[in-house]
Amino acid sequence: MTASPIPLAELNACSKADFVAALANIFEYSPWIAEKAADARPFVGIAQLFEAMQAAVERAPPELRLALIKAHPDLADKTQRVAGLTLESNAEQNSAGLDRLSDAEYTAFQRVNNAYRARFGFPYIVCVRRHTKDSILRDFEKRLPNDAAAETATSIAEICRIAALRLDQAVRADDRLPVHGRLSTHVLDTHSGRPAAGIPLELVELSALGESRVIVRMTTNHDGRTDQPLIGGRPVPIGNYELRFTVAGYFAERNVALSDPPFLDVIPLRFAVAEPEAHLHVPLLVTPWSYATYRGS
Repeated sequence: MTASPIPLAELNACSKADFVAALANIFEYSPWIAEKAADARPFVGIAQLFEAMQAAVERAPPELRLALIKAHPDLADKTQRVAGLTLESNAEQNSAGLDRLSDAEYTAFQRVNNAYRARFGFPYIVCVRRHTKDSILRDFEKRLPNDAAAETATSIAEICRIAALRLDQAVRADDRLPVHGRLSTHVLDTHSGRPAAGIPLELVELSALGESRVIVRMTTNHDGRTDQPLIGGRPVPIGNYELRFTVAGYFAERNVALSDPPFLDVIPLRFAVAEPEAHLHVPLLVTPWSYATYRGS
C-alpha cells in the first residue's frame, strides 16, 4: 500500500505499467487482475474500478482463480511470517491480534489450518479485518464441513472483501466503497435528566482462549458522547465486547448521595457484533442505583 491514497484521476491518466504497479497487491500477489482492469479505464469512481477488478476475477479460468486462492497465506502461521508476508497481509493479521496469540489460541489456529488444508488443498481465507480471533475460529469450524466447490466460492468472496478494503485505503475518489462500520455510545444521566459528561469508559474485545484486550479508552464529552466513534473508519469486527463505564465518581462530583461503597461503580455492558459494516450504537441510561441499555443505530 502507498503511504497516502492515490487520486483516481492519476490512476486514470498514468501508464498501464504504473497503474498495475500501484494496484498490484490489491489482490494478493496477483497483478494480473490490475492489468485486466487497466484496460477498462477511465473510471468515474472507485466503485467502478472495484467492479472492473472483481469482474476480472469472475471471468478468470478456474485454474487462475485457484492460483489466486493459493497465493494467500495461512492465518497465524509463524513460519510464513518469518518467510515474509506482504505488508498488506501482515497489517491485516495484526489488526485481529494474530501476531500475539496465547498458546491455546495458537494451537487452535494450527489445528484448524491443518484440517482445512488437508480437506481442501488450499488455505482458509477470511477477511480478517471483519473479525476477531474468536469469530475466525468459529468461522473455520462452520466452513470445514463444506464441499470444495462451496469453499472455492466462499474463498473468492472473502478475497474480494479483502481487496475492497485494500482498494478503499489505496485510492482517493469522490465516492467510497461501503466497507466500514461504526460503533458509538452515549451516556444519559436519568437521575437528573441530562447527558452525563466526564464519564471514563473503555471498550474491551473479549476472548475465549486468550487475553481480552482494550480497544480504546475515552471520556464522555458535554453531550454525553465520545468525540470520536469507539470504532470508525473500518469494519467493526464480528465478536463479543464489553463496554465498561466508571460512574460513581460522576455522581459523587455532583453531590448525589451514594452508599459506601457505591452501589454502582463500574458498569459492564456485554454485547456482540454480527454486522461489521453496520452502525451499532450502545448507550447507557444510568442513575446511582440502576442502569439500562438498548441496541441503537
